Amino acid sequence: MRPLIIAFVLLGASLWAQQSTPTPTPSPGVKNEEQEEPRTESGQFHKNCITNFYPVGCAQVLFTGQPLHIAVGSIAPQNGFGAGLAYAKHKDSDTWSNSWSADAIGSSNASWRAGIYLTFVHTPVEKSDQTMGVPSDVGDVEPYHEYPVYNLFAQSISLNKLTFFGEGPATTTAGRTFFGMTEHIFGGNIVQLIYPKLNLVFLGELNGRLPDIRPSTGQGSPSIETVYTPLNAPGLAHQPFFLQPGVGLRMRPSAANNLLHFDYKAMYQPFIDTDGSGFSFQRLTFDFYQEISFHHTNRLQATNSPNDCRDATETCPPATSTPSTSVEGTLDLRVFTSLSMVPGTNVVPFYFQPTLGGADLNGNPSLPSYQDYRFRAPNVLLFQESFDHSIGHWPVGVTLRADQGKVALLRGDLGSNHWRHSYAAGLNLRAGGFPMVYLLFAFGGNEGTHTIANVNTSLLGTAGRPSLF
Repeated sequence: MRPLIIAFVLLGASLWAQQSTPTPTPSPGVKNEEQEEPRTESGQFHKNCITNFYPVGCAQVLFTGQPLHIAVGSIAPQNGFGAGLAYAKHKDSDTWSNSWSADAIGSSNASWRAGIYLTFVHTPVEKSDQTMGVPSDVGDVEPYHEYPVYNLFAQSISLNKLTFFGEGPATTTAGRTFFGMTEHIFGGNIVQLIYPKLNLVFLGELNGRLPDIRPSTGQGSPSIETVYTPLNAPGLAHQPFFLQPGVGLRMRPSAANNLLHFDYKAMYQPFIDTDGSGFSFQRLTFDFYQEISFHHTNRLQATNSPNDCRDATETCPPATSTPSTSVEGTLDLRVFTSLSMVPGTNVVPFYFQPTLGGADLNGNPSLPSYQDYRFRAPNVLLFQESFDHSIGHWPVGVTLRADQGKVALLRGDLGSNHWRHSYAAGLNLRAGGFPMVYLLFAFGGNEGTHTIANVNTSLLGTAGRPSLF
């Protein structure tokens, strides 16, 4: 519990630092040009951290400065709180907004991640407006516009503590084991606008994936290879190179005077085992998310993390361009399902199967009262309802959540398998009205409770960062 609270406080400080740095009161006799905001990162650091120590301004330079800043956050559940360095640059023209970033972080349990990411945004009509949160004057809100986006990346990640309870819905906590995983991913993806009125876009991707599974000893439960075999943990003995293309559609329209916002996505992804080991399969994913706003604001617009800046200035703006004192509130509804199609005698490797419980490899929460990665299977179905609202004009809000989910080894069993339920309540820290850090107490399942400190993934990465499964 103590590390969770410490992480929550530290991240809260860094988020708060992303608000506009207060301008110090000019001293008598000081020339106007000396009061001007420095245009370089070194100048901002010298002004805010050395010459005059302004805690908010200094933290903003350290955690969001460009081109170099400190990167902090969670790598993956159970693998500690990570810190490292990130380097980001951008270059804009009348028709393109381009950026690239590289980061490397390590966590308290020696897990790590490093990668380089390139993003090209085609903006033929107007420049891409990458902001976090909501506009300060909601009366002047413009509809959210999709832009053609092209991402290229190369990333490696090593995780020393992941749990495996077995496959399917009938597993128990007594079957818990641990394993480690390294995965190298390289490739790219595109977002191509099809129908502007609905913000309907075509999604395409092509990834190469090289996973490596290893024992994880010294944990509270046995290492995976001492309990399971390749028969009940497919892929345990051998991990080939996978070629993973994908195509899909996504639409993000708004309605009812900016009160309703939709994010509907469908994706088809073949995972091709290149050495014929019997692990090829196909995945069909549907993710339907609807946001009901209480204050005519839109949290579904594109976000701008410390690594993602596209603005025609010499230095990138802070990740938040709106006041933290805006009043925000939403009711969010989500339906998610992932279905696997397996030819012949092939099997889906356990390390590529989606999970429910706590949070998954990408940090997405589900059934939070259960342990991380608690239920694992080729097919999952999840319903989520959440309520978020700021507390007055403070950058703190309340969160209430309810989850219902199930997993199945066969697609046809999803309809009859048992539902799992979970509830959560807690606080969130908000940046520009956007909840970025959550501290939640989860309950309601039949396996105890779970305290979760969760960080919005946009803080530690770019929009082009690949999924780990």
